[in-house]
Amino acid sequence: MTPQHLFHTSANPGAQPAVFLDRDGTLIREVGYLARPEQVELLPDTPAALKQLQACGYRLIVVSNQSGVARGYFTESDVQAVHHHLQKLLERNGVYLDALYYCPHHPEGKVAAYRKECRCRKPAPGMIEQACRDLNIDLSRSAVIGDKASDILLGRQLGLMTILVLTGYGKETLRKMGGENRTQPDHVCHSLTQAAQILCTRIATP
Repeated sequence: MTPQHLFHTSANPGAQPAVFLDRDGTLIREVGYLARPEQVELLPDTPAALKQLQACGYRLIVVSNQSGVARGYFTESDVQAVHHHLQKLLERNGVYLDALYYCPHHPEGKVAAYRKECRCRKPAPGMIEQACRDLNIDLSRSAVIGDKASDILLGRQLGLMTILVLTGYGKETLRKMGGENRTQPDHVCHSLTQAAQILCTRIATP
């Protein structure tokens, strides 16, 4: 199943690294099945951290599981309205996302059209695969940032650098990881700002 996406910019002639960013709990406050634009609240350091990543040459791509659609809590139109509002909030701070992708499916969803096993629900790689088809991305220099184990698993199976942020569900995720090597992130950061500093240092190092 092709992941849902809202928009994307044209690919540049030269491949660029990308940061694949979780949405809830990473860029915005976790509220649980966010359904309305007025619920969107950027985490305090989100604009500055994203501007730093853009300045370092990273493309900014949001990849988000939105099983609330399959569960019947809200519609795809609601998700698109939320993403439009998120985009406007970021643009006011000089940040322009390259793309937003979301997966509306869940294998136990109540809405039949979305009740399925799919290739786009994280940690499955479908959203990143779609981004690579849409944009000219250098995966070898790309990374995944998120607050859940599914974000870390997504990055690890594709060989990307993984960063767990301790916002949202991050602290709970870290406690549950234990000694499972397959879910261990490359870095654990208290904030998106710290994650951006790590990635910008990495890309500046020959």
